[in-house]
Amino acid sequence: MNGLEWASFLVTRRIEIERMLVVRMGDSFPRASAPEAEALRRFRSFAGARLRRAEAGAPALDGLRVDTFATARLVDAWCSVAEEVAGERGYELRALLAPLRERFRSALLGTESAHEARRAPRIARRAIAGAIDRIADAFLAVDLDDGSIADANPAAAGLLRVPREELLGKPALRHVAPAAQARWSAELEALAESAAPRRFPSCLVDARGDAIGAEVQATRVATRDRVLAVLVARVS
Repeated sequence: MNGLEWASFLVTRRIEIERMLVVRMGDSFPRASAPEAEALRRFRSFAGARLRRAEAGAPALDGLRVDTFATARLVDAWCSVAEEVAGERGYELRALLAPLRERFRSALLGTESAHEARRAPRIARRAIAGAIDRIADAFLAVDLDDGSIADANPAAAGLLRVPREELLGKPALRHVAPAAQARWSAELEALAESAAPRRFPSCLVDARGDAIGAEVQATRVATRDRVLAVLVARVS
């Protein structure tokens, strides 16, 4: 059977598969209104679409907040039952579903990471300001969504030779040397995915175009309305 035939099989045997799944999982099978049940429905749609089109696009997980591991177990159980219903040709279906199952699991983990970023420890702007204005090292708070500078201390303004007010809202990469921009972006992307602090060498550029080597320490912080990378740059 080809992908299109297997997609049709999953649709026509859906009720049988689900009944067997309910029996197998018992009380652990989620209610129809549970987010995990919605995730399973989206996996079925994703799998069916990919089998019909022989493509491997991203699953649609917008708006889902689920227990990632419970959902992964549910999807695994559904795949196992579907393979049983396929009988002697279950091994064919298993080979087709395996990469789709892994892609769905990876997408779930990515969604969970994004939610974790939004749930990062929240602190008030005023609590940050008093401390950062007094430190000698350059401080920048960079919005992890768009890369703009949300805050800066006098030391950063002095180092970059730009008035603080003119730094705010502008792309942080504007003040990073071209050769260092790829590393800078990669480090901030990693910070968006994980709360683990980062440390990396970089090269800033001031308003005169002079290069400034610096060691950067980066920490993720969530305010009321956005997630920031708090960067402290010490000139090396």
